[in-house]
Amino acid sequence: MTRAQRQAEIVAALAQLLPADAILSRHEDTTPFECDGLTAYRESPLVVVLPETEAQVAAILRVCHQLDVPVVARGAGTGLSGGALPHAMGVTLSLARFNKIVKIDPIACTAVVQCGVRNLAISEAAAPYGLYYAPDPSSQIACTIGGNVAENSGGVHCLKYGLTLHNLLEVRGFSASGEAVTFGSAALDAPGLDLLSLLVGSEGMLAVTIEVTVKLIPKPQLARCIMASFADLESAGNAVAAVIAAGIIPAGLELMDKRMTAAVEDFVHAGYDLEAAAILLCESDGTVEEVEEEIQRMSEVLQASGATRITISSNEAQRLKFWSGRKNAFPATGRISPDYMCMDSTIPRKRLAEMLRAIEAMEEKYSLRCVNVFHAGDGNLHPLILFDANQADQLHRCELFGAEIMETSIRLGGTITGEHGVGVEKLNSMCVQFSHDEREQMFAVKRAFDPQQMLNPGKVIPSLQRCAEYGKLTVLRGLLPFPNLPRF
Repeated sequence: MTRAQRQAEIVAALAQLLPADAILSRHEDTTPFECDGLTAYRESPLVVVLPETEAQVAAILRVCHQLDVPVVARGAGTGLSGGALPHAMGVTLSLARFNKIVKIDPIACTAVVQCGVRNLAISEAAAPYGLYYAPDPSSQIACTIGGNVAENSGGVHCLKYGLTLHNLLEVRGFSASGEAVTFGSAALDAPGLDLLSLLVGSEGMLAVTIEVTVKLIPKPQLARCIMASFADLESAGNAVAAVIAAGIIPAGLELMDKRMTAAVEDFVHAGYDLEAAAILLCESDGTVEEVEEEIQRMSEVLQASGATRITISSNEAQRLKFWSGRKNAFPATGRISPDYMCMDSTIPRKRLAEMLRAIEAMEEKYSLRCVNVFHAGDGNLHPLILFDANQADQLHRCELFGAEIMETSIRLGGTITGEHGVGVEKLNSMCVQFSHDEREQMFAVKRAFDPQQMLNPGKVIPSLQRCAEYGKLTVLRGLLPFPNLPRF
């Protein structure tokens, strides 16, 4: 069956379920859905559907299941690992119209929201009750809670308040065959296995999220932020470890290198020190007394760690200005480079300085620039590799650069993702992180939820053949060995 014939078959089946304006199949209509925030990889979807009701979603999944059609669920498309990359012969299930806040419960400190509700909109709706939703990805103005569930997103305040998983109670949705499923519970625990923890971060491979119950927390009485400057990256990295070693858990602890601060300052004028090799943003929140004590303690640790300048926000406007720079790091980077690839790995905090030195060496090796912004408090790195996709060789060098960052993270005792997911971007790196047997166990979980493997296929878990081919390349490059792969 040709692509055109397959498309006609699917459209005809879906037309029995949806109005005409909820089915997109012309190339000019589906083009906006051909990638997510990882724009280096694109694929034209066969069909895009835009349901408005849960009954429509269930019916779509049942029809696709019957026809053996792959389904890729999509939220706002802000993901950075290609998790929402369409399947060439599949249906892209856009959930953008599920954007209602169902209920705010100020007594239970919870909110029930549909999957297409923007992250920031939850806090805006809870604000009149003195509450907010803690996870705050940099894309929170646009990213949706359904996507946050898929990737287990964090944000600048995840060090103290946790990732998406730690701020959820229940997720409702549908299985690959259109069966209604619920993970977790409105209570503090749910009977049976902890499948909520399995679902969160599964990147749309196990179920389609429709509705989420999130935890809300009271707004702190006060928050203040320290901007600390350092003359070299190593001192800044060591200062992060020193703060945590002192028994302090800041509300936020972020690092930016000199190139990043220059790009951001030119964009939002946050008041950053442009002479520093790196700056740390360290925030404290709580009662007035708690904040004053913690700010004093952090200042002392930062000074002892070699800070050349310390500026403490004097009011709320200045604090928000400091964070506006960090929140706009990615768009600011887009102003200084035609393209960039944002990496996402996690390493032990004590190895931050070592990783920064390694990235500097990789810049020379691959003849590409890299700007760095880190969730330094929990060791989650976001190096942004700058390149020009119009130059034929630069994307390839960028991919090699990114792969080496991942492999170095593993060597330093870390992992290949902190909050952006694997998607298609890190498939090769999964071969380095996990053995064949471990990946087979992941496939077994996938098959338990989705026997036909129709939900977001080809993502997250690489095939044995792919890993064997990548193993050959990696050995030739002189990087990590692949002890768990078959000999070749």
